[in-house]
Amino acid sequence: MCGIFAYLNYNVPRTRKEIFQTLITGLERLEYRGYDSAGVAVDGNNHEDKERHLKLIKKKGKVKALDEELYKQDGMDLEAQFKTHFGIAHTRWATHGVPNAVNSHPQRSDKNNEFAVIHNGIITNYKDLKKFLELKGYEFESETDTEVIPKLIKYVYDNRESEDISFSTLVERVIQQLEGAFALVFKSTHYPGEAVATRRGSPLLIGIRSKYKLSTEHVPILYRTCNNIDIRNNCKSTQNRRDSSTCLYPVGNEKSVEYFFASDASAIIEHTNRVIFVEEDDIASVAEGKLCIHRIKRSAGDDASRVIQTLQMELQQIMKGNFSAFMQKEIFEQPESVYNTMRGRVNFENNTVFVGGLKDHMKEFKRCRRLIMIGCGTSYHAAIATRQVLEELTELPVMVELASDFMDRNTPVFRDDVCFFISQSGETADSLMALRYCKDRGALTCGVTNTVGSSISRETECGVHINAGPEIGVASTKAYTSQFVALVLFGLMMSEDRISLQKRRQEIINGLKSLPEMIKEVLALDEKINDLAHELYKQRSLLVMGRGYNYATCLEGALKIKEITYMHSEGILAGELKHGPLALIDKHMPVIMIIMKDPCFTKCQNALQQVTARQGRPIILCSKDDNESTKLAYKTIELPQTVDCLQGILSVIPLQLLSFHLAVLRGFDVDFPRNLAKSVTVE
Repeated sequence: MCGIFAYLNYNVPRTRKEIFQTLITGLERLEYRGYDSAGVAVDGNNHEDKERHLKLIKKKGKVKALDEELYKQDGMDLEAQFKTHFGIAHTRWATHGVPNAVNSHPQRSDKNNEFAVIHNGIITNYKDLKKFLELKGYEFESETDTEVIPKLIKYVYDNRESEDISFSTLVERVIQQLEGAFALVFKSTHYPGEAVATRRGSPLLIGIRSKYKLSTEHVPILYRTCNNIDIRNNCKSTQNRRDSSTCLYPVGNEKSVEYFFASDASAIIEHTNRVIFVEEDDIASVAEGKLCIHRIKRSAGDDASRVIQTLQMELQQIMKGNFSAFMQKEIFEQPESVYNTMRGRVNFENNTVFVGGLKDHMKEFKRCRRLIMIGCGTSYHAAIATRQVLEELTELPVMVELASDFMDRNTPVFRDDVCFFISQSGETADSLMALRYCKDRGALTCGVTNTVGSSISRETECGVHINAGPEIGVASTKAYTSQFVALVLFGLMMSEDRISLQKRRQEIINGLKSLPEMIKEVLALDEKINDLAHELYKQRSLLVMGRGYNYATCLEGALKIKEITYMHSEGILAGELKHGPLALIDKHMPVIMIIMKDPCFTKCQNALQQVTARQGRPIILCSKDDNESTKLAYKTIELPQTVDCLQGILSVIPLQLLSFHLAVLRGFDVDFPRNLAKSVTVE
């Protein structure tokens, strides 16, 4: 996914060098999301007048290359000071058009750079808009869908009905023509020092920093009186329903304030922890230091204001510390992240479980006829990992669905269904579409996310924040184990009044209590796993095999290896071995088998016999006292034994570590695997 960052300083003097540094640092905080080019748009001179020029600087490759390019620009005085300035920056992940400087953002309206825009998402009707604009004489230079947006706003500006039309009104008229998903931030030479941002389907938030008291903690929403504007017939009656004095502004003699626009809180947190989350179809504008938010029309259930929230995040959480990569850091954070998922929710003294985000809907949960678990990638695997224990504890049928396939099938959903939407970012496009589909059919929707204020957390009726902390590495690790625990907690809440399940509940709660310490035991095997990686890193393929509670572990482990090592790997259900995969087994094929002492132990032993009979050399993850598996193993990694339904949390960690070490040995960037992004916000 692309990354948006923008910075506006109002009555806060900043040199061009300081502005560059702020923009570049913001982009660096977003690098983990994946990108192939970057760019900025800043003012080209330091005159405080209406003739301020706009300078675009764009570069294929890493942010570091853009940073170097900024200081090579002719006529750019780095010490020039701006009392008020608005700069926009972007990292692009190519969708329409190859990675190059022309296709990079910001995209411009014309050769004079009158309007510039940065965009996350995809405009699905860009071809129709492009054809219309070309007929009007506008020339296009890039292959992107985004370029229609600045061209369209220039068209509206050129055909405006009055000279004093506001920047936000122009943007409003433009976004009514757009279909698809977008987060947009606009800059213009006609409106120096002003910013306009809006979103539909892609995340966006605004950070606020001021030494003065702010006029309000709840920014009221202004509503427009004109709807259904068409670019070929501009509406002339657009007015605000409330006076702009209801906007947010600093109270003080100088009224100085700084605003930070970003697609992710990690880009803002070092500047401020006070933010406003921009909602669907909000148009946020800053002019003369005042932040106003308006919408085209009001829908049922809309909030009347946007609340300034305080982020519970620290800068050190998004830094590597003593680790060589974010992924490595996050793997080793799992004792703490799993504990934080349980903290305040599990009382180990009286063996009770209480998840506040679910309590108001427990009657509906217990009356439902079916649970539907919907996710993508790692989140989908977390649903598979907990399906069996949820069926046991809730005594309900549990469906696990890939969000994209769920939508392709137009799956039947009913009012007595409960649908869980599992997503680390809370912004996954396919999961969001599935969420809206299920809401339209009357099902109760529940979010399981790691991001406060995300779209899924806002649009579901209830949910669980997994409290894993920021996850920067593209390959999800600690979010998986925390999602796993969060879903188990839901099952324990559902079964609290089932007498027949009390012994089982007690067993699981005891397992949860010892889980953080057991994870530390597994992490202590890192050196042994590194040695194993030295034997495997030149292989071209790897099979991961198991069944029962550990089938999801095989899928997730194989996914981690694919993601960051680019080695083919496949998670195989051991019960399916004779139905095809056995043909792959020989003395050259690396096979990892997960054989724990659980109800599937004997069946896994049978699969192990079949592998060794074909001269396979299995590497086995097993319990410490498992002598049977050890006799047949080529190599073993012995793990602590916990309750069967939680064993997948322990057994996935060696595979996470193995994938990390394999990627390092193969010379790949662990945190930024090719072709992948952290948050998948387009279909």
